Amino acid sequence: MSTYMANPQNVERAWYVLDAAGKTLGEVAVEAAVLLRGKHKVTYTPHVDCGDYVVIVNASKVVLTGKKVDQKMYYHHTGYIGNMKKVKYSTLLKTKPVFVVEKAVKGMLPANALTRKALTRLHVYAGAEHAHAAQKPVAREF
Repeated sequence: MSTYMANPQNVERAWYVLDAAGKTLGEVAVEAAVLLRGKHKVTYTPHVDCGDYVVIVNASKVVLTGKKVDQKMYYHHTGYIGNMKKVKYSTLLKTKPVFVVEKAVKGMLPANALTRKALTRLHVYAGAEHAHAAQKPVAREF
């Protein structure tokens, strides 16, 4: 018996919609990362990009448990000396909920070229409406 290895030519991609309303940020990010990598498929091959398209709606209604909303910080450096910036996640969830979800999903994926390509198939929307109805995405419960 031989092991099946997928080729980029014969990968079939589906579209999935994940509703983040009332779900924790980690739950949403894990499910999106699994779908983007294709680990839910029987034909998963680690060195081939065989994941699906993921649309996340209601990103503004995602939940952080415990005291993370007030204590968790997002840090970034501007490139200038002494310019380390920090923002609370409570502020980020109000101003940039799409960024919060994208950053969480990116953190769940390995740092390689397949991930960079997979992140182009991730579409996050703050509200319930999305622009991908023509692709007939399937709602996925998790």
